[in-house]
Amino acid sequence: MTLKEAYQYGREKLEKAEVPEAALDAWYLLEYASGCRRSHFLACPGEKLETDREQVFLEAVRERARRVPLQYITGEQEFMGISFLVSDQVLIPRQDTEILAERVLKYLRPGMRFLDLCTGSGCILLSLLKNCPGTEGVGADISAEALEVARKNRERLSLSAGLVQSDLFSELRGKFDVIVSNPPYIRRGEIPSLMEEVRGHEPWLALDGHEDGLFFYRRIAGECRPYLKEGGRLYLEIGWDQGTGVSGLLKDQGFTEIQVVKDLAGLDRVVIGTLTGGC
Repeated sequence: MTLKEAYQYGREKLEKAEVPEAALDAWYLLEYASGCRRSHFLACPGEKLETDREQVFLEAVRERARRVPLQYITGEQEFMGISFLVSDQVLIPRQDTEILAERVLKYLRPGMRFLDLCTGSGCILLSLLKNCPGTEGVGADISAEALEVARKNRERLSLSAGLVQSDLFSELRGKFDVIVSNPPYIRRGEIPSLMEEVRGHEPWLALDGHEDGLFFYRRIAGECRPYLKEGGRLYLEIGWDQGTGVSGLLKDQGFTEIQVVKDLAGLDRVVIGTLTGGC
């Protein structure tokens, strides 16, 4: 099979399976399997694909046709300009979450200590450490499998970060200047209506916000006071319709200077609050 034949095969298979952006995904899978760059493909479309690389490509196409997310097949996803390892044990990092990380970076300074709750792949934790040297970061997650992915990313990026298996704050010690979290916030009843790549392959543990989607926000707002310094800030990613609800939860717990930040689509994406009268 030539490079051109492989690409055409992949595109047709994915189109038949009604995979969104089938042509683009076929290219990404060919690049992943063969290591071929687009310039080489355009210059040498008749080049034969090595047998072992062809098998990798064919299996990757089969997986994608079954609606396995592209990132779980290639094992990588970019976030904040950094390539992170991912697996089906962690939520795939999304561009919307960069709004959260960027907001934290506006406030974070060397010497500060911050906590990333529900760290998953470690993409928020490690991108903050990478972009703001001199800070101390701790990532917590209830999933041991997710933390293993975060450990691999920590090693890959040669960064120093604490990683703790914890049900939110249960195993944590000390205080932080900043707490940041992208917790599960999808309403349980809405998960079956999500696109197949999400509902069928991403970990429900990282999606399920219980009945109203606010379960973890209630816990974080109610439990964070002993761990957040007075004047410290809490940064939370939210769903597009949760700005008012999450803001209210923070207000009820004594947070002030509450802000709701919109994403590039103009939808509510981040809630920020400052803790006054710390524990």
